[in-house]
Amino acid sequence: MTRATYFSLILILGALTALGPFTIDMYLPGFPAIAKDLETDLSSVGLSLSSYFVGISAGQLLYGPLLDRFGRKKPLYIGLVLYIVATIGCIFVNSIDNFVALRFIQAIGSCAAAVASVAMVRDLFPVKDSAKVFSLLMLVVALSPMVAPTVGGYVTTEFGWHAVFIILTVMGILVLLSSMLWLPDSYKPDTSLSLMPWPIIKNFLSVLKVPQFYTYTFTAAIAFSALFAYISGSPKIFMGIFQVSGKVYGWIFALLSVGFIGASQVNTLLLKRYTSEQIIPAALFAQSLTGIFFVIASMNGWLGLTGTIAVLFVFLCGLGFTNSNAIALALAPFERNAGTASSLMGALQMGIGTLASVLVSLYRSASALPVAVVMACAAILALLILLTGRRYIAKSNEVSILP
Repeated sequence: MTRATYFSLILILGALTALGPFTIDMYLPGFPAIAKDLETDLSSVGLSLSSYFVGISAGQLLYGPLLDRFGRKKPLYIGLVLYIVATIGCIFVNSIDNFVALRFIQAIGSCAAAVASVAMVRDLFPVKDSAKVFSLLMLVVALSPMVAPTVGGYVTTEFGWHAVFIILTVMGILVLLSSMLWLPDSYKPDTSLSLMPWPIIKNFLSVLKVPQFYTYTFTAAIAFSALFAYISGSPKIFMGIFQVSGKVYGWIFALLSVGFIGASQVNTLLLKRYTSEQIIPAALFAQSLTGIFFVIASMNGWLGLTGTIAVLFVFLCGLGFTNSNAIALALAPFERNAGTASSLMGALQMGIGTLASVLVSLYRSASALPVAVVMACAAILALLILLTGRRYIAKSNEVSILP
């Protein structure tokens, strides 16, 4: 693989992976305007975010078997078309219930891109390079929370929130065209795989029984749920509690994303000297301490706007180290079922993240405490699961080398 081919693949796979985050982040500054136009409140608009997470979680399980059975490209095309149609529907929506429903359908479509991109990394790159590739993808993906809310804030202010979904429609079309024109076929369809419910369930269970998979998948999913709590709670914290404008909120969101981006790129440098197994626990320990401090500070009213931004920045840095390493380790044991493993991992990640999002959206508080509690619990629980799961990985490795 030439250097030019390598980076072109990274860009296309990054665009596929970034479609979902862009769809999540770009409309966040428009929450107050959407609530006003649809005659509802911010918490109800927040349910449109939760419904999107639910759709991604459910869709992951749908696309995994399809990607293994029919190859990567056909299911990807179908999902992108569905995304485009649902996004157009959001432009003309006139009630919060329809908006929440369309966001669910939009997510079902967009998650085809997310599952396909992760599976194709496993198809196209050696296992030893996958953590570095995922870190590079994080650089592309992480641009979305920097650019999307900032652009969304200006677009909403100047043209209204409907214009955000016009832009997302154009993005969906461009991603579809680039996938059709430049993305290679990376996997030969496996016609032996059945699409009947029970064989699919058995396939998922066989993947879930692998100790390395379930340890790092649940570690990544629970740790990553902190990001969902932050995304769901940030409009309330910054635009509700601290009363910043949509434009300022976009810039704050972009600033906080720098931590996630920077850490993911530092991770590529650390991988030259340390293993993924060494980096993950150190990052989770730092996140746990930061989360505990965030809870105590929120309970006592120690943090103003600047302090809240600083604590969130430090915490999000940890995710840049945890996520890409855990994903690479979770998928490492699989070749034949990489699509199924990718979809199951994504479904668990989104399902647990949705729970965190719903908890934050439903809890009405005049402080950042709900977000702080969920983020701290996520980091601590992820660390405990990692330390416990490693024992089972060690035992399974001992069994595998016995004569």
